[in-house]
Amino acid sequence: MDQNNQYNNPMVEEEEGLDIMALVRSLWDGRKTILIVTGIFIVLGLVAAITMKRTYTVSTTMVPQMSSSRSSSLASLASLAGMDLGMTQTSELSPLVYPQIVSSVPYRVELMHAPLHFEKADTAVSLLTYAKDYMKPGVMATIKKYTIGLPFLLLSKLSKPKDVVLPGDWSAEGSNEPRPYTVTKDEEKMLKYLATAVNLAVDKKEGYLTLTVNGMEPVQTADLAIKAQELLQAEVTRFRTEKAEDELKYIQERYNEVKKEAESYQASLAVLTDRSQSMTTSRARLERERLQTKYAVSSAVYSELAKQLETAKMKVKRDTPILTVVQPVTVPTKPSNSRAKTLIIWTFLGGILGCGIVLGKQYWPKVKEMFNSPEDKEEN
Repeated sequence: MDQNNQYNNPMVEEEEGLDIMALVRSLWDGRKTILIVTGIFIVLGLVAAITMKRTYTVSTTMVPQMSSSRSSSLASLASLAGMDLGMTQTSELSPLVYPQIVSSVPYRVELMHAPLHFEKADTAVSLLTYAKDYMKPGVMATIKKYTIGLPFLLLSKLSKPKDVVLPGDWSAEGSNEPRPYTVTKDEEKMLKYLATAVNLAVDKKEGYLTLTVNGMEPVQTADLAIKAQELLQAEVTRFRTEKAEDELKYIQERYNEVKKEAESYQASLAVLTDRSQSMTTSRARLERERLQTKYAVSSAVYSELAKQLETAKMKVKRDTPILTVVQPVTVPTKPSNSRAKTLIIWTFLGGILGCGIVLGKQYWPKVKEMFNSPEDKEEN
């Protein structure tokens, strides 16, 4: 009786476990389909590998040198305890903010206008100029543009964006009012490219920065990495020293004014002294004493401003952050994307798809039968 039930129930073996040999026989029987699908994908992989644009990757490692003072640490601890020690903390720009600087629009706009060395250009040109005058779209990009991207191309032609015109008071030179940052259509495309080409990662545990740059040519990629590194240093320095430089500028202006005033009093006092050598009147003595008093006050202010000026200069240099380069920029010798790897991936996908088609044809009726309701089975 048990044997008859087993013979009458052919699904018992499949429910207990997967029959590997049955799968192998099914794949062997459908080997023609698998080979045809895999062959098609091999051809597509060859086309993709041949027409693929070579990309190069450069990485550089930096360590930010942060200025620290004991008084700032003590003041931080005292503030937590609810006490004020009267210590001023130095303003620090956290390295965690550096990736936001790299991803900001002003940083990328300045980077896209930086001159770089390309193989097709005789002189150094910017990324924007190279994209408009030298770079030609690839075969796959052209096919994609006029096949899949044709509807989007037509829509972009019909709805052509207009250039943004700023109001007159915003466009006026020398205006201190805040104004929005505007970019052109070509710059907007380059911003999207730089978003994937230049990236900065911060290792919070070890405390170092890794700048990764992807480019089209070996020398151009290394040059772009150096420009990105230098621009990051300049932007961080500008953020850190902006307040100190404003203070230095103010002290320098006052210093120049007081210096000119002190020199004027000194010259007038010298002339009056020469004239009053033969004069002993009280009026001459009073006038000379007044000039001496003004010169003394002006000279004291001048000396004090000279000290403050030197202190402000030292503060600007002290607050200037330094990015110590641990791993310098090197020109890559090999592209980061491999044509052989692309062909292997396409071949693997073709084999998987071919096996899926063969197994789907065989097991789909059984799967469909398993999910049919009892009423449907009785009708059949």
